[in-house]
Amino acid sequence: MAVAPTAPSQPIDPGRARLQAWYRAARPRTLTATYVPLALSGVIALGDGNLNLLNLLRFILALIGALSLQIAANLINEYVDFARGSDAKKEAGQGMILKNAVLTPRAVRDGAIITVAIGVVIGLLLTALSGPLLLWIGLGGVLVVILYTAGPLPLSYVGLGELAVFIFMGPLMVLGGYYATTGQISLQAVWAALPIAFLCAAILHANNVRDLEADRAANKRTLAVLLGRGFARAEYLFLIGAAYVALIATVAVGQVPWLTLLALVTLREARVLVQLTFQREDVPTLHAVQGRTARLHRDFGTAMVIGWLVFLAFQFLLRML
Repeated sequence: MAVAPTAPSQPIDPGRARLQAWYRAARPRTLTATYVPLALSGVIALGDGNLNLLNLLRFILALIGALSLQIAANLINEYVDFARGSDAKKEAGQGMILKNAVLTPRAVRDGAIITVAIGVVIGLLLTALSGPLLLWIGLGGVLVVILYTAGPLPLSYVGLGELAVFIFMGPLMVLGGYYATTGQISLQAVWAALPIAFLCAAILHANNVRDLEADRAANKRTLAVLLGRGFARAEYLFLIGAAYVALIATVAVGQVPWLTLLALVTLREARVLVQLTFQREDVPTLHAVQGRTARLHRDFGTAMVIGWLVFLAFQFLLRML
């Protein structure tokens, strides 16, 4: 009986494979932690009447600069964790391009240097256009990017990762985006950032819950390692719950429009993720929880922005009548 010839396999395009490797290294599903707060800063600027063409260009520059710094943080985290042996016992995780020998350590290090440089150059340009406050916010952001896993006392190795992410990827990110766009300070931006700050910290914490045993073996002292799985689960519940409490509270005190309560449509997914975190310990499930937490942050923030935009549209129509 004749056997049909097997079709020759398609050769792998090395250029495309390299681009895919860098895409994985950038950890794209974590980048919601940047574009959600920047989008929120943009809609606040729009509501204040501060989003003309020039400011829109500044907003786009701020977004590119902030994304560059977050990608730099991801590359530094990849490089340092690999060098310290923290990745050795991990079963799953974002990137893992060095453990799997997809890119070389030197390439990742050079990529981190380049992306930090891009973020710094854009930050300096925006500082010249906006004002000196952005220099201090940007300097703090760069230091967090570098010191999160690098340096003699890396934040993620001493239980300070969640706090750093809460501050710099929440209130300071939204305030910095608003200031870079408009050259003005907005306390409303700080208030509006609180719900997404809790969820951003939850993304990192879900990562630490997943890697608890591997981090413990590598002496990486995240909060989950320092205080144990029971506390880690309770912290995840707190961070997720606090996001919804903060949203309702900021609406109640008049700091954000009531239509941002559209974000409450994500409550069902939040409940499922908390249940999985409390009920499961296997790495594949917790890896999925980490990815879904990032999507929860994205969907929650997107719903806030859409609700805010609809509120502004209603206000515009009322003024036209």
